[in-house]
Amino acid sequence: METVLEQVKDFADKAHGEQTRKYTPDRYIVHPLRVMELVRQHHADIPMQAAALLHDVLEDTDVGKDAITGFLAQWMPPQQVNRTLLLVEELTDVYVKAKYPQWNRRKRKAKELERMERISADAQTIKYADILDNATCISEQDPDFARVFLAEGSALLKNMTKGNAALRQKATAIVQDALTRLNRRK
Repeated sequence: METVLEQVKDFADKAHGEQTRKYTPDRYIVHPLRVMELVRQHHADIPMQAAALLHDVLEDTDVGKDAITGFLAQWMPPQQVNRTLLLVEELTDVYVKAKYPQWNRRKRKAKELERMERISADAQTIKYADILDNATCISEQDPDFARVFLAEGSALLKNMTKGNAALRQKATAIVQDALTRLNRRK
């Protein structure tokens, strides 16, 4: 892994602190690292890979845009800093329960779906990797929630069509396979 990505990984790991994956004792960073590796298989682009490592920081930690920008500016030229931050912002959920407590999950996710259809192709590519990684973990660990998550992921993959086609196809196949396996368990 390139030095800049090692630094970004360490920053993201520190930002997530003691957070662990919901269904395993693994440190949270294992998920963004797997997402980054999936992105790397399709794109050599450093800002995309850095955004994959940082994709949950704004949403799930107290670290803000200024802190990310300041950190990235130590390791990347300004254009790459701006592009990385833009991708992270595109990937950060807007319609969250804290901001829209009057809406149920279905309504919040429907609004996110509309928003995600409009994000950049590069951000959609990262989201494909995120869905793929989460689909595998969640379907193995929490079958009840997996049905909800996989249906939401399937809808996103159906409607987000601008990203890397091969990664989208792989994510779609994983989601459909997981849904099929869950339906056989019923």
